[in-house]
Amino acid sequence: MLMAVFTTFAASRKQPLGDVVERVHAAFVAAGFGEPVIRFSISDPPNSPELGAITTFMGTKRVSSIERILKRWPELAQFASLAGSAARGHETRVMSNLTDSGAVAPIDFAILREIAHGVPRSFPCHRITLHFKAAGFSDGPELPPTADPRSIRMLARAGVDVFAGHPTSAGVSVTDSWWVNGRQRSLAALRLVEADPTAKKLPAPPANVQAVFLACGKVRKTIQVPFATAPAVTEAGNAAAEAAPHGALRSETGEAIRAVVRAHRERMTELLQQVPHDLPHHAESEAHSPTLSGIPATGPKKPELVKAFAPMGYDCRGEHGNFMPQRRTPGNLVVQLRVDIGGWGSTVNASIQVIGLSKGQENSPGFRATLNLPLSPQAARGMVRGVEFVGQFPIGGPDRWRQIVENLAHLVAALDRSSVPEVEAILGPSPEWFQPETAG
Repeated sequence: MLMAVFTTFAASRKQPLGDVVERVHAAFVAAGFGEPVIRFSISDPPNSPELGAITTFMGTKRVSSIERILKRWPELAQFASLAGSAARGHETRVMSNLTDSGAVAPIDFAILREIAHGVPRSFPCHRITLHFKAAGFSDGPELPPTADPRSIRMLARAGVDVFAGHPTSAGVSVTDSWWVNGRQRSLAALRLVEADPTAKKLPAPPANVQAVFLACGKVRKTIQVPFATAPAVTEAGNAAAEAAPHGALRSETGEAIRAVVRAHRERMTELLQQVPHDLPHHAESEAHSPTLSGIPATGPKKPELVKAFAPMGYDCRGEHGNFMPQRRTPGNLVVQLRVDIGGWGSTVNASIQVIGLSKGQENSPGFRATLNLPLSPQAARGMVRGVEFVGQFPIGGPDRWRQIVENLAHLVAALDRSSVPEVEAILGPSPEWFQPETAG
């Protein structure tokens, strides 16, 4: 069984990007890999009216980093091009040494190092990514440098934030990008591991790969994603049970899981009649806990989640905007809640997933049985393209948040007694080493 193991490292924006790039490059060389293959991409801000309005409002001068780079290193002109649609007003100037054939053209690392040291003052690019590749990071096939849209959607469902900088091919990626609240930094790695379903642990990385990881710094998160080897090696990821069927979900087993999800979705109205609080779909008056912004102060979120779910065997992960209480079943499946706090910390939505691996399904061995959780009988619900949609639920003040969590705990306790055992009975146990997501 081939597993894609994604590792996210702590990446402080206080450290200059050039120093991070030099450290990763030096780690590859010191570990005995020699000069790694480096794929780079740089982009200017898209020439869109929306971004132009933002930069004008912020008083930011539009500068072409690529134009500045070419002025200093004219030989890099072969790597520059335009992407996007000029007709739609979203044309972007980009630079990359990834050729149309999928090959990576060689480039002197000294140039990339100087460019990285110039970000963001000399080269305030919209986004820059350097991917370091060497043999030893993969026990399986070589992946294409860029993933297709299906793979990206699958990885996103599995919790892999490709857009933030997670690589989709084996190796280590360093990404620095612009955002309205400042520069964003990512340092992440991907390795493909041949795993034994009967083993207690995944094989440890080779010594040289471990040396590179140690140089990358503190591990913040690790995600395991089952990797499909056929019919297309880029189709990695877990599929939600209510999504269009593919891979393992085409089987009788997959249909049985979908039947369980549908049955409990239909029972949701009945379950909601039993929750302790019939909360209206609006927050209490701002007068209860106003702030200078006019948005009610909702208070801290994690303490109430820990209070409600720790006695149920869930550990509560996450900070601020996203929380993931989760537990393991006797069969090593993972029951994971996703409690997502919306903009300004004033709204919330939630879902529950049962995550595991399917034995005998080499083409798509992973599954996620997902059920959205309305937080009150009066929560807004609807169907979008045949899939139930549960909107963000207003939080309000601390008392209302406590009631929301109590409702959520009641629903989860009911599903722990019903749908979770049903899914586990259909799928059987997962390997002991399976951990879809672990904190560093």
